[in-house]
Amino acid sequence: MRFQYDSIGDRFVESKTTAAFSAADTHTLLGALDALGGVRGLDTLDLACGYGYNTRLLARGGARRAVGVDISEEMIRLARAHGVIGGNGVGALEAAVGAVRPAGGAASGAAAEGTGTAPAGAAPTGGASTGGASIEGASIEYLVADAAKLPQMGPFDLATAVYLFNHATDRSSLHAMFRSIRANLRDGGRLLAIVPNAGAFPHVDWSPYGVRIVDRVQEGDAPLLKAQFLTQPPADFEFREWAHADFAEAAVEAGFSTVGWQPSRTPPADGVRDEAYWTAYRAWPISSLMTCTA
Repeated sequence: MRFQYDSIGDRFVESKTTAAFSAADTHTLLGALDALGGVRGLDTLDLACGYGYNTRLLARGGARRAVGVDISEEMIRLARAHGVIGGNGVGALEAAVGAVRPAGGAASGAAAEGTGTAPAGAAPTGGASTGGASIEGASIEYLVADAAKLPQMGPFDLATAVYLFNHATDRSSLHAMFRSIRANLRDGGRLLAIVPNAGAFPHVDWSPYGVRIVDRVQEGDAPLLKAQFLTQPPADFEFREWAHADFAEAAVEAGFSTVGWQPSRTPPADGVRDEAYWTAYRAWPISSLMTCTA
């Protein structure tokens, strides 16, 4: 499970940019950032960053520093190679999913990424590797590292984690992830995490939204779900079906002072995905937003 995204590669990028569930996740995250007042001037950490979509989103929103971390070397390679998403900036994909731009966010449009020097404190430790770039003055870094064993890179004002915690293989790893994130946040800093909702399989078919659960295996501390991104061809992946209570327990043990939950938000209906389509999704969405205060 740990290195599965090394083999998925570009098919993960395809899923991220075309799947309806990803559009809903982006809409939900942007709404949460907007509610916090945006990210302008903040030091931000994006965990399970994949090919860097949300990392660049934070940078384009005006973050002073945006650090993307992923355990997959292939994902970090793609993040460094992508530059600004789609060649037209994050704004183009925000418009495609009907996303709300964070308050105070930078204007959309193309911006070039170049090489840069990682700020002090971001030097690789424990085998981690870094890479720097910039979007409209923001410092962007990408780091190959295990979220359960993060080097001290902060302190950060905000951390985002989209489908990170469901890849914890056991309870010890899950708690280590939350402790590692808390250690990198300032007191009062926020964690915004998109996490899967448990209990759907085999009752719900998410195929119309870009992902399919094909099996559920009872083993270890949490059931193992075998799934597919419905790309061409489909890409197999696995993750653990942790309950929301497990995430909350780990957050409190790690020292977060508050833990909250918000339902998934969906983009406005359009000619391709009408209101009935999104109403069905909201009845049993793939994910929820977990919010924590350090």
